[in-house]
Amino acid sequence: MGTELRESLSVTEITPDMVLEVFEAWAASLGQSETVNIPGVQFLRMWLRRGTLEPIINRELGCAVLAGKWMEDGRARLKAFPLGVVGHWPAGNIEIQPVLSMTCALLGGNACLVRVPGGLDDLTRRLICKLDQCDDKGTLTARVRMLVFDHARRDLQEAMARAVDGAMIWGGEEAVLQVRSLPFPHWARLTVFGPRISVAAMDADSWCNVQEREAWCRRIARDVWQFDQQACSSPQVLFLEKKVGHSCDEFVQALKRAFELENHLHPRQTIAAGLTTAICQARASWLLDDIAHHAVFSAGPDWTLLLGSGTEIPSPIQGKTLTVLEVDDLRQPLKKLDGNVQTLGLAMADPAREVGLATLAASRGVDRIVKLGRMHVFAPPWDGVDLIRPMVRVVRHVPSMG
Repeated sequence: MGTELRESLSVTEITPDMVLEVFEAWAASLGQSETVNIPGVQFLRMWLRRGTLEPIINRELGCAVLAGKWMEDGRARLKAFPLGVVGHWPAGNIEIQPVLSMTCALLGGNACLVRVPGGLDDLTRRLICKLDQCDDKGTLTARVRMLVFDHARRDLQEAMARAVDGAMIWGGEEAVLQVRSLPFPHWARLTVFGPRISVAAMDADSWCNVQEREAWCRRIARDVWQFDQQACSSPQVLFLEKKVGHSCDEFVQALKRAFELENHLHPRQTIAAGLTTAICQARASWLLDDIAHHAVFSAGPDWTLLLGSGTEIPSPIQGKTLTVLEVDDLRQPLKKLDGNVQTLGLAMADPAREVGLATLAASRGVDRIVKLGRMHVFAPPWDGVDLIRPMVRVVRHVPSMG
């Protein structure tokens, strides 16, 4: 399999510009009935557009790379070449992740060997079928192989690892450690996106602003709903900065309305029994642990707001369960952050103060600080690293004459 893919690289050289042309058509086709309702597909369509990816390529690799040209660097010339065959080990809890991971390597001209988690087999096939229909010249499909096998098949895992020149690894701690232990070639480059969580925070003047309150609540609901709160970028807790003379009750009611609206627009189709149990237990234990705790939730397990105060990040429940905690000063919880927090979603009325909080968060290991409502915008750097550049070799040529 690896040999076949490596041969496809030598047959034709593809430029990012050629990849973007196919991606544009692919994005349009995903709006059809077979794929439009796949969770995360609207996000994938936005990601595949030239307007999204071209600026990323320019930033990571330079403008000349789009057309596959050499770039001048003093007396030398630089040009990006593919790493080779890139293996992808996506997590099983994000429906579009096998495809999303693959696109990053294709933009660098690589071939892709993708292990598709068993639960995502059907959805991934539908997405790839659309790519095959749009790629009439086989520019990209010739460079892609999708594999479905049980994660316990160590022999197949090892064979896949030996066949690649690089790897993009996603998932929980156990899965990441298992893949990293595989016998990759010593030259293989590994990019790892392990398990992390994300938090949200609003200063007092933001959540107390009656004119903007509803809009902020809709943004929060949107961040919670995408990927059923299972993504590393999903907010698990919202810190609200207290304001003297103001109660957060009206804000909570606005957040309740936003959750109800989002649930009406994007209702959950199915839910695992284990998650239902976890949500019910979380509601009960929260209310029993402290008389000062409150909760607002739907009649079923659709969504939950757990209300209280404190600066500690609670254990994630997921399943659209958001803990809302009041704090005296937003710096208090931020000072307790560690490298496990990936994204901080912010709503700050004071730009100068926001810079200070962003700097504090960054110093405590946070890699992305964004506006609430944009916590899932998939733009590199991601987890502090680029997405295309790690799977590309930038070759330096110094002419022998001159």
